[in-house]
Amino acid sequence: MSNKIIYEDKRITRSKNLLKEALISLMHTNDFKELTIKDIVECADLNRGTFYKHYQYKEDLLEEIIEDVVTDLIASYREPYLGTETFEVTKLTISSIKIFEHVEKHKEYYTLIVKSNTLIGFQNRICQILKDLALHDLYENLPNAKMNKELLASYHAYAILGMIMEWIQGGFKYSSTYMAEQLFEFIMQNKGNAVYKFKRTD
Repeated sequence: MSNKIIYEDKRITRSKNLLKEALISLMHTNDFKELTIKDIVECADLNRGTFYKHYQYKEDLLEEIIEDVVTDLIASYREPYLGTETFEVTKLTISSIKIFEHVEKHKEYYTLIVKSNTLIGFQNRICQILKDLALHDLYENLPNAKMNKELLASYHAYAILGMIMEWIQGGFKYSSTYMAEQLFEFIMQNKGNAVYKFKRTD
């Protein structure tokens, strides 16, 4: 890859990041419906031409932001068992729990979940993603046949979402490490002997 292409890729990434940061910043004080592309590019200190090189509408920019967050959410959730075929809960470590680092990384976006009507449905989307991950990765073959895996996955998803929402609403008063420590303790208390076998999708 030539230096020219590398430079161009970096410039595109930088421009997109500036636009994303600008939109998130503006949404903290403005209704998304009222925002214009002019508002976004002025906040990003870019021109309209740069915006239209990458997006047609402001909704396209917001959707890309959401997809970025979702992709990172999935990766952070899977971090504790990445590259393994058998996940033993007793071997879980606090440092491998990355979901709260993910939330902290996207702190400005997650704060909008409780402030912006535009993202109000994202709570349900997070929950569905966490439920689907649990069903697909962890709960395909449960050792206890009496357990309903759909309900168990929902319990799992809402528990994590509840911790995330409490953290956001509390103004992130705890560190991401503390949140990971607490989740670790909850898991050890309730599922200390669990072993999950699952199919990986890379």
